[in-house]
Amino acid sequence: MTFPLIYPIRAVQALFGVIVIGLTGYVVSTFYYGWSDSDTVNFLLFLGCWTAFVAVPYLAITPIWFPRLAHHYVIPAVEVITMIFWFAGFIAMGAMLPPPRWCHGSVCSSLQAATVFGAFEW
Repeated sequence: MTFPLIYPIRAVQALFGVIVIGLTGYVVSTFYYGWSDSDTVNFLLFLGCWTAFVAVPYLAITPIWFPRLAHHYVIPAVEVITMIFWFAGFIAMGAMLPPPRWCHGSVCSSLQAATVFGAFEW
């Protein structure tokens, strides 16, 4: 039996989702910055949770163990929705961030890293 290439890709997707959860969760936990209540940051936090705990498990596990739930239209729909979400999320975050020369501190650096991982996830 051969090992499909899609499983390491799904593992990397889940890992990047968890990294984005950590980075954006840190920003949300800081109440003294204006970014902690931003809808864009909250959306990236949702995307990390969506990818790591909903999309990747569904796309990796369902075709193998629950083939009746792996409808041939639902699998591409989950892929496309996740792709659109990540594209919108990292573009919105990139547009919100200041230029790197004005971005100082751990909160801004965390948002920059979350934006980069969001772009990789897309």
